[in-house]
Amino acid sequence: MSTPSAISQRAAELREQLNLHNYRYYVLDDPLIPDSDYDRLLRELQTLEQQYPVLVTPESPTQRVGAQPLDGFGEVQHRIPMLSLDNAFTDEEMREFDRRVKERLGATGDVVYTAEPKLDGLAISLRYEAGLLVQAATRGDGARGEDVTHNVRTIPSVPLKLMGEDWPAVLEVRGEIYMPLAGFEQLNERAREKGEKGFANPRNAAAGSLRQLDSRITAQRPLAMYCYGFGEISSGPLGATQSESIRRLADWGLRISPEMRTVEGVSGCLDYYRQIGERRASLDYEIDGVVFKVDSLAQQQSLGFVSRAPRWAIAQKFPAQEEMTRLVAIDVQVGRTGALTPVARLEPVNVAGVTVTNATLHNEDEIRRKDIWVGDTVIIRRAGDVIPQVVRAISEQRPSDAQPFKMPEQCPACGADVIRDADEAVVRCSGGLFCPAQRRQAIKHFASRRAMDIEGLGDKLVDQLVSLDMVETPADLFRLRFDALEKMERMGKKSAENLLDALEKSKQTTLGRFLFALGIREVGETTAQSLANYYGDLEPVMQADSDSLQQVPDVGPVVAEHVFTFFRQAHNQEVIRALMEAGVRWEPIAIPDADSQILAGKVFVITGTLSRPREDIKQQLIALGAKVTGSVSKKTDYLVAGAEAGSKLTKAESLGITILDETGLNRLLEQ
Repeated sequence: MSTPSAISQRAAELREQLNLHNYRYYVLDDPLIPDSDYDRLLRELQTLEQQYPVLVTPESPTQRVGAQPLDGFGEVQHRIPMLSLDNAFTDEEMREFDRRVKERLGATGDVVYTAEPKLDGLAISLRYEAGLLVQAATRGDGARGEDVTHNVRTIPSVPLKLMGEDWPAVLEVRGEIYMPLAGFEQLNERAREKGEKGFANPRNAAAGSLRQLDSRITAQRPLAMYCYGFGEISSGPLGATQSESIRRLADWGLRISPEMRTVEGVSGCLDYYRQIGERRASLDYEIDGVVFKVDSLAQQQSLGFVSRAPRWAIAQKFPAQEEMTRLVAIDVQVGRTGALTPVARLEPVNVAGVTVTNATLHNEDEIRRKDIWVGDTVIIRRAGDVIPQVVRAISEQRPSDAQPFKMPEQCPACGADVIRDADEAVVRCSGGLFCPAQRRQAIKHFASRRAMDIEGLGDKLVDQLVSLDMVETPADLFRLRFDALEKMERMGKKSAENLLDALEKSKQTTLGRFLFALGIREVGETTAQSLANYYGDLEPVMQADSDSLQQVPDVGPVVAEHVFTFFRQAHNQEVIRALMEAGVRWEPIAIPDADSQILAGKVFVITGTLSRPREDIKQQLIALGAKVTGSVSKKTDYLVAGAEAGSKLTKAESLGITILDETGLNRLLEQ
């Protein structure tokens, strides 16, 4: 069979290019192109050689070995928060995680872990009562999610009634809803046949399908679910280990990953990670890594949590997918703290199923370190398959008209001078509340769900209010009037009424939320709540000096200085006074004195059905100095047992722990 000369020439060009790239990658450790481009070249050559075997040569590279709850859904408060996971991106980070686990446990031998693929879908919580599915909720912000019960009931792999009869009275199951690849292709094929736009990837398809307001649409989508964890369980733990507990879910008709394994030590984790990585392409669902959890539930309890993630679990992510494109421009954005951040504007490129047009460049120092110029061909990575980043520029392909980047000396939003602290890489605008960009971001943060939770005050409306000079500080939100709002674009009477109602409702808040809403640098939710718990009210926080602030848990010298400086600024004091005058309020937190801590050092566990909510009892015990935990151990001093106490009562009896019924508890509290 003869070979057209053009095809022979193309094959020769491909061999030359691939050999060059092999050399740059393996010998110089300085690749010119991302892996995805290399793979495309290699596949093209393989196709040509399959069609024309005469093109195959001994030196051909083919012959070498190697080479955010939505409107319309109800809100669900998670009784036990749905936590996020910390990530590891390298083997060394996995070894460091294992070292920390062993150190905290005081373990000398290998720790046993449960391992399973990390599905790229949507986290979900299923609540079963008396064996029946009564509620399904998305993760949301971890504390509150969307009620998607009607949609989840249409998913064939989710049982509406549990099998067997030995399940707990209340069973909350956590898992991932995803779309199998075969179903994803069929869904997009149907869309193409109808001339409709398809989904970019299975994760988007799953999320979009689950968030349909019409569950009949969800019922037509090929969704499935795997279970990997649990929340509230009325009878206590389902077993002694993570793996045993998950397998019990399978006994009740819930789907669990067939890939779940128990492995020993970090070497077992890394072996499993590599095995799954090799089989990733053959799985009928997309995964972006592997999740490892300490198998022993007792060890999980001992390790505990940090902020929004458990210390006993980690996700080792697969290498980020990369693509190549051209850097068209570098814009500078101004954040709510005044930080100026350079952002790359790119020629659109598809990375891991998502069209990327912007990517982070972090700061001016990072741009110089990577020698990135406007006009360069750059490699884009979606780090952790989420955040687009510019990895580096390919200077060999730099055009003659490329321009180096220089941070502006004036703020692009307000024209004020920019400043840079000697010990910081970040450049900041000095315009403060006069800067429109900072006003927008500060007000958006103030109104956000985890802050003042002003429903209906979205980004576009904030932009409009600021542009019309109706709002300059957060306090101005509470001065808005119906007649002015009603006249705004896309508002109308009903929307204006709803916004004013939401503003009025938000005035009753908590001190922790209010402190977080102020947008103090480096004061997140956890630190804000620590300040609230320590000082009890706003005035002591405002009067505290840097030294006393450092006595607060989670507050170090840097954060203390930020808090101290914030409350010394006259314009900040003015805004706070205006907020108070507008009616923003909270219940002060009682600061316990030593004499009231009569249960200090005592450990309580609460179980069974009681006449009042467990959370109320828990807070009352904590106020008296007690520690309230979720499981019975030798360290437990008292078990408060209501009706249907279950396995915790049995264990407490076997350990000789003092058991209190509700009458006994009340008698103790009265003392």
